[in-house]
Amino acid sequence: MLTRRHFVITTATLFSGPIASPVFAQENSAPDVAPEPVAPAAPVAVKRRPVSNPAMWNSYDARVTPVDYNPITSNPWGLKPRLLPRIVQANDGLKPGDIHVDAVARYLYHIRGDGTAMRYGVAIGRSGLYEPGTYTVGRKTKWPTWTPTKDMIEREPHKYKKYEDGMDGGPSNPLGSRALYLYEGRRDTYLRIHGSPQPRSIGSRASSGCVRMVMAHIIGLYEQVETGVTAHLYPA
Repeated sequence: MLTRRHFVITTATLFSGPIASPVFAQENSAPDVAPEPVAPAAPVAVKRRPVSNPAMWNSYDARVTPVDYNPITSNPWGLKPRLLPRIVQANDGLKPGDIHVDAVARYLYHIRGDGTAMRYGVAIGRSGLYEPGTYTVGRKTKWPTWTPTKDMIEREPHKYKKYEDGMDGGPSNPLGSRALYLYEGRRDTYLRIHGSPQPRSIGSRASSGCVRMVMAHIIGLYEQVETGVTAHLYPA
């Protein structure tokens, strides 16, 4: 027969242990679940910049310069004789080192210190693209890389869109063997005096605004032009 004392002792025995047994605690804790694998981040595409390999420059020069080259007489391009380089008398008062582009006759004159000028045949920009003005040769580059401007791509996407990331320097590059970069103050105008892989265009209006020269001709001019000289592009 259970007395009140037995009931109290028995009840205390049943409930005097810890409330949460190890099993109870394990059942109610967060289960050990392996985290779901996180997919690796997609690689960020790095746009490749066009390059010009200096180790190839001499080889390129040889490819675009005729054998036994004489700037006055060599003409494998079939140019009109008047467009070949000539030493001519310069007008009085012109500063040695400066460049003058006659857009009507399609001549570029590089003024020399003895009162003469070296004259070259050139091509200029097509109608509406040629920009006459007075510029500074801000820098010059051998076998330059080339990237069409946004205006060029918008104007002729079928022709230029595929080159929007640029083109490496080389004989097929539109800037050819050498480029003189024309600036207004510190601002690059994106106008160039440059060689062209299309020598038969010399004497015409063919470019997107720049002044084109035969590649072999500008190789010779390049060595004579200093950065900082003035380039005068006269109206067509």
